Amino acid sequence: MRLFQFVTGALFAATAFAAKSSGDRFKDSIAKTQPLKLDDTSYGKLTSAPRDYAVAVLLTAMKPQFGCQMCREFDPEWTLLSNSWTKGDKNGESRLLFATLDFVDGRNTFQSLMLQTAPVLLLFNPTTGPNAKADIQPIRFDFSMGPQSAESIHAWLSRHLPDTPHPPLIRPLNYVRIAVITTSVLGFITALTVAAPYIMPLVQNRNLWAAISLILVLLFTSGHMFNHIRKVPYVAGDGKGGISYFAGGFQNQFGLETQIIAAIYGILSFAAISLALKVPRIADPQSQTLAALIWAGVIFVMYSFLLSIFRIKNGGYPFWLPPF
Repeated sequence: MRLFQFVTGALFAATAFAAKSSGDRFKDSIAKTQPLKLDDTSYGKLTSAPRDYAVAVLLTAMKPQFGCQMCREFDPEWTLLSNSWTKGDKNGESRLLFATLDFVDGRNTFQSLMLQTAPVLLLFNPTTGPNAKADIQPIRFDFSMGPQSAESIHAWLSRHLPDTPHPPLIRPLNYVRIAVITTSVLGFITALTVAAPYIMPLVQNRNLWAAISLILVLLFTSGHMFNHIRKVPYVAGDGKGGISYFAGGFQNQFGLETQIIAAIYGILSFAAISLALKVPRIADPQSQTLAALIWAGVIFVMYSFLLSIFRIKNGGYPFWLPPF
């Protein structure tokens, strides 16, 4: 009886040991939770040649004392990518393992690789098998472009492993974000519904839209976009201790110059509209004549000032009107 129990226990122990370590590094690793947590010893074993699988190792520094903000920002993306890839490749057909080596657990590895910054992503291609590469040196992704998403790393891995399956990246639903967006939209619709009786008269006011349109037309015809594109100064010195409000040449201008031109165009437009619409409605003939003369005088003076500005911009401009 005791002999039977001893034999049964020995067989059970042998079976458990065989299940624990099959001798195949890939099979033993793929059965564990991805990404694998490494130290100096396990890193050396997992990446040593020969190997018939690929390994993507993230070298990071997660402890607060290292101040690696990018490491902490990328860690959830790396976990999402490794879990999604592993779930989509349950049979291990892609022959790719994901692993993480923190600086605390792998100081010797960091020193041997002469790494001064983190995070760094290394891809070790297979050295044997159908997908083996001649170059045994790992391919490095050094995050020089800033924080990366799981999608960008997935594309990078797929590009460097063209002959293996590429399980799709599945990002879980962010229920908190959905709830916030839904609540915000419903709140906006509710507020808009309540305020509609007060807002609609303003929205449907033709005079308001005419005023807004006129302001925009004056801004853009006077060179507002030119100022933003060229980053022109507001004013400049004239070399004599004074201030120059107008830049010489038709290819240059100042910020204040644009505002002055817009004001001139606005006054001219208002005067022309008044002559065309307001003056004809004046019933008294004398008042009508006086108003017509006043607005005509405003147009004459402002147009004369505008021509004088053209002569400042270009001394060869041939036209002018008094009094400027």
